[in-house]
Amino acid sequence: MTHAASSRRFQAFSVGVLLFTLGVILWGAFVRATGSGAGCGDHWPHCNGEVVPREPTVQTLIEYTHRVTSGLVMLLAVALCVWALRAHAKGHPVRKAASWALFFMLTEALVGAGIVLLKYVADNASLGRAVWMGVHLVNTFLLVGAQTLVIWFARGRAPLTFRGQGWVGVLVGTSVAGMLLLGVSGAVAALGDTLFPSETLMEGLRQDVSDTAHVFIRRRILHPVLAVSMGALLVLIGRWMARLRPSAEVKRAALAISILYSVQLMAGLVNVVLLAPVWLQLVHLLLADFVWMAVVSLCAAGLAADAPRTEPVVETVSTHASPV
Repeated sequence: MTHAASSRRFQAFSVGVLLFTLGVILWGAFVRATGSGAGCGDHWPHCNGEVVPREPTVQTLIEYTHRVTSGLVMLLAVALCVWALRAHAKGHPVRKAASWALFFMLTEALVGAGIVLLKYVADNASLGRAVWMGVHLVNTFLLVGAQTLVIWFARGRAPLTFRGQGWVGVLVGTSVAGMLLLGVSGAVAALGDTLFPSETLMEGLRQDVSDTAHVFIRRRILHPVLAVSMGALLVLIGRWMARLRPSAEVKRAALAISILYSVQLMAGLVNVVLLAPVWLQLVHLLLADFVWMAVVSLCAAGLAADAPRTEPVVETVSTHASPV
């Protein structure tokens, strides 16, 4: 079952919301990388007890800007959801995707508030902060994924079906779970680089194997190992998916993953050599979001109800499954 494409205005707006969201995400990473998370103290939603801070420091301005832009993107998410519900008939997958996007935007705000109120900011090096950073990263990925699906379905693509997918379902689950795990390891590694910066590359390598180094430092080696392993796995998944669901969209997404992940690995290597400068951390995160969006597109194309198959249907296909 296919659905009509959304209006061009809605499609353009959905792309704009995603781009603005990515900007807010990058600014949030800038807040963490510059140690400005405590710029508004442990007050939320107020900043140091004030609606508009007076005589703010640079850190306060950085954190306050993040809160203002987060509020703006929340309004955009509400507008996108309302527009999706009003402009599309019941059963159109855009409606569910936009609703999920709003849900994850709300949970994103709650997680961000929790991090501030629990004081998991600035120089806090507790394991609790690492856990909250991981939760924050997972929620961010789910938010970006839902917004990616809004754009996907707005172009008139078929809804997703999860029943009867056989190996495709396994590949989708593996790629999503692997990307989330990789993202969490990257968030913890970035936190360690921020809290315990190294003066030289050799010093950083010595810290990685030191028994006295903080656990964030001793475990950050896991991220590049996972990154290389996941990259190879995603390339294989893309090729396998293209054989099982040989549509042009699956093939394009698989190619995009191969290209983007190669660039991401190169950026990660340079990031290590240059000792994780802030600007490169932001580039690395943006590339990670692009890879994630490509993975979501691959999964959506593979699970599409009208995707061509080279394997028999395992059981009756339902075209009314949740799009996220």
